[in-house]
Amino acid sequence: QVRLVESGGGLVQAGGSLRLSCAASERMFGIFSDYPMGWFRQAPGKEREFVGGISWDGGTTTYADSVKGRFTISRDNPTRLRYLQMNSLKPEDTALYYCAAAAVHGGPLRSISEYDYWGQGIQVTVSS
Repeated sequence: QVRLVESGGGLVQAGGSLRLSCAASERMFGIFSDYPMGWFRQAPGKEREFVGGISWDGGTTTYADSVKGRFTISRDNPTRLRYLQMNSLKPEDTALYYCAAAAVHGGPLRSISEYDYWGQGIQVTVSS
């Protein structure tokens, strides 16, 4: 079963930092490194929105304007982990964060419909 698992969420004060990680299940492990992946978030009462994405080879990233300059996506090739480093957090960054992967080469991808696999989500809460 293909599965993505997020970790690293929690409660942080405004101005602080968190790093989210995304790991692939064993079945997906061997090919995960070749997939573009993305991070999305959903706040209560709002639609899920794009946060950032990285291409299949890790060479290109793209970000939503709301997080540009504050958030950074990276990947660790030996462990096949993907990271979302979040700095200068604001209360409006509070949301359930999801990682996603697309079963294609290329990317980065910005649309929810382009992604095939999703994690269960992890809560990030930023207090003022």
